[in-house]
Amino acid sequence: MSEKDKEIESHPDSGIAKRLLIVDDDRPFRERLAKALERRGFAGTAVEKVSEGIAMARLQMPKFAVLDLRLQDGSGLDVVPVIREADPNSRIVILTGYGNIATAVAAVKAGAVDYLAKPADADQVAAALLTQGADLPPPPENPMSADRVRWEHIQRVYEQCDRNVSETARRLKMHRRTLQRILSKRAPRETNDLPS
Repeated sequence: MSEKDKEIESHPDSGIAKRLLIVDDDRPFRERLAKALERRGFAGTAVEKVSEGIAMARLQMPKFAVLDLRLQDGSGLDVVPVIREADPNSRIVILTGYGNIATAVAAVKAGAVDYLAKPADADQVAAALLTQGADLPPPPENPMSADRVRWEHIQRVYEQCDRNVSETARRLKMHRRTLQRILSKRAPRETNDLPS
């Protein structure tokens, strides 16, 4: 049994009290995260819209929540007060592909306990949900390299611009040909697995 599994099992909210609500409009990510957190002892519901998140928060009164900041029909921050009303001690983590200081501050002011940049893995999310007090969760064992984070961000903006290279280049404030070269390459290799 890993340290993470021991931490989850010994957590005061383990068992039936680990009701979880996930609100994210990225279906593959939402489903993968829900399955991964279920394996870590959480039980709950994963929905795609703010309205569904608000309805489920009122119905289930989740102890834990993972909310995407930007959704197709609004903001995950709109769900936070409903969850807090149902359970003031609930633990809420905001996920976003648009990480910046202003949105992190807004998330914490709204009542989130942590703010993670996408793509966040299930271990990071579980650690953020289960960390008590003002302590930060431990750093990930194998964080993405800076090159990989940059590549992921470019790919996300490219998809959001409906794979329009010119529009993506404009939004990223880069030359179109530079963007085309980046898009033609594979994802950067992770180098943090190299022996030290």
